[in-house]
Amino acid sequence: MKAVIIFLYRYTMSRMVQCVKLQKEPEGLDFPPYPGELGTKIWQSISKEAWSNWVQIQTRIVNENRLNLADSRARKYLAEQMKQYLFEDQDIEAQGFVPPSP
Repeated sequence: MKAVIIFLYRYTMSRMVQCVKLQKEPEGLDFPPYPGELGTKIWQSISKEAWSNWVQIQTRIVNENRLNLADSRARKYLAEQMKQYLFEDQDIEAQGFVPPSP
């Protein structure tokens, strides 16, 4: 019974992080979203909300710039944009992106 309680506690409690992007303490990611040391850094200091925002921006960057993610240069470019957005507090957006009008 004790093992079941520990299991439920671990998987129902939210992990909070001090998000360096949003400058607040919201819910953290469930697992590192990126491989290696950078993924661990993201997992430790970026919230689900900030990561979700990045994923939306990344999608626009890939689409607007027609990036081929099989190309290592495109992946390197995205990784640099991600670091700037998440850790250097830069506003990143796809060139040519026009938000939909209400």
